[in-house]
Amino acid sequence: MAGAFAGSNLGAQSAAPGGGFITDVEGIKVGHFTDSRRPTGCTVVLCESGAATGVDVRGSAPGTRETDLLSPINTVEQAHAILLSGGSAFGLDAAAGVVRYLEEKNIGFPTRTARVPIVPAAILFDLGIGDPKIRPNADSGYRACESARSGPIEEGSVGAGAGATIGKIGPGRPMKGGIGTSSIKLPNGIVVGAIVAVNAVGNIIDPKTGRIVAGARTADGKGFVDIIDWYRAGNASGQGPGENTTIGVVATNAVFTKTQMTKIAEMAHDGMARTINPTHTPNDGDVLFAMATGASGIRGNVGAVGALAAEAVSEAILRAVMRAKSISGYASYEEIR
Repeated sequence: MAGAFAGSNLGAQSAAPGGGFITDVEGIKVGHFTDSRRPTGCTVVLCESGAATGVDVRGSAPGTRETDLLSPINTVEQAHAILLSGGSAFGLDAAAGVVRYLEEKNIGFPTRTARVPIVPAAILFDLGIGDPKIRPNADSGYRACESARSGPIEEGSVGAGAGATIGKIGPGRPMKGGIGTSSIKLPNGIVVGAIVAVNAVGNIIDPKTGRIVAGARTADGKGFVDIIDWYRAGNASGQGPGENTTIGVVATNAVFTKTQMTKIAEMAHDGMARTINPTHTPNDGDVLFAMATGASGIRGNVGAVGALAAEAVSEAILRAVMRAKSISGYASYEEIR
């Protein structure tokens, strides 16, 4: 199909961008649980001291927990953890394990009778990989918390990215997605980080070059199907709704309110739109959470931090697919670059 391919040389690929980890934000820890039997898994972002947290849901097929709680007009200001999980709606069960872990540490929103851990969550659909009866559960979430730490984070085919795939549209062959992270450090001490699990319908684009770096490949494996050109030719996808989804968390050590973090979550989706095409479709449940630990004591600028959060999201998405490992039927970036 004329004009449908973004070049024939898969060797002309980009190097992994950016650097750092979301755990460069003081107060943030990350832990993965990976079930290699399928594979699938979950990832927890912990802020045990609490973080002002907002959320923005853009995809039309989301699977979420406690996102309403994060509305600026609702009472609770802080979350103590965010859970990202595979397993579709079944994977939301993993959040119960995070709640149990935090309760054991007496961490949560204070009430007269108990401290209630606030653990919003989002899932992606990876049930098409292996046995769909194997999916993250409460024990998975608890074990992810046990593995959580600051410092370097494993990326690629781990945690919520273990069963993630990309480019699942059009006549091409899809590739392996994953989970990636990045951070941006400012001279004044503010840090902005992101972690994203990439399980997209669309192709992955390097925003700096405009090139497709991973996604739906042509039948001969020598090029990529440009999904937008495919649409322009009058084609439509047969992909079922809700079988994809990109989910993630952005975080900063600056001081913000929950309302401000909601705006930053909105702005951070720009990074997803720059790097995944198409995104926010009826077939995706795209969700980004935004957390402010306030550990720096510096009051941040919403517009600047929101713009940098979008950059960190873009970098994390690219790193997710570039660090992924192949599974049966889904080639990795390393195999085709």
